[in-house]
Amino acid sequence: LVDNVVLVVSDSARDDGERIVAEFGYGKVVDVVVGGARRQDSVLQGMDRLSDCGIIMVHDGARPFVSGDMISRGLDAMRMASAATAGVPVTDTIKIVDADMVVKSTPDRTTLWAAQTPQVFKFQLLREAHRRVTHDSTDDAAMVEALGTEVKVFMGSYENMKVTTPEDVSLAEAIHAARTRPSGQSA
Repeated sequence: LVDNVVLVVSDSARDDGERIVAEFGYGKVVDVVVGGARRQDSVLQGMDRLSDCGIIMVHDGARPFVSGDMISRGLDAMRMASAATAGVPVTDTIKIVDADMVVKSTPDRTTLWAAQTPQVFKFQLLREAHRRVTHDSTDDAAMVEALGTEVKVFMGSYENMKVTTPEDVSLAEAIHAARTRPSGQSA
């Protein structure tokens, strides 16, 4: 499903990234590069290490539970629209608030999806988005949307969580333990 990987890391993690790639023999990793000041700068650093590969997939290392099935769904969705992002339906009620934390509106959650990665694009489309969209952006799909390009959402997974807080680490450890437990063995 994936031919080449460029691992983009912080400056302080470069040595660890290179060591892990070598130690575990990740043969598809063609380069380990230091990212930029913003997320989009880091993605561009990674893209600069690839030739026009036709299709590019961007995935956050903070989401360790991506699956081959999810990658396949992303490729299928991208082929329909040139751009696609993993996502899951929002289950919580969302409130839009002002600076004083006063609720201004409550959007209909049946239309809300929480975006995840992987996000999949035609290579030149994402390159153009990174060239033309200069404001800070939280994900590559938003940059492509800013060009007026349709982005399809495909089903991600609630387990495809972003691990950023101590609570997330505890939950991720539980997911990992459940996935690696021998079948038939209970917790």
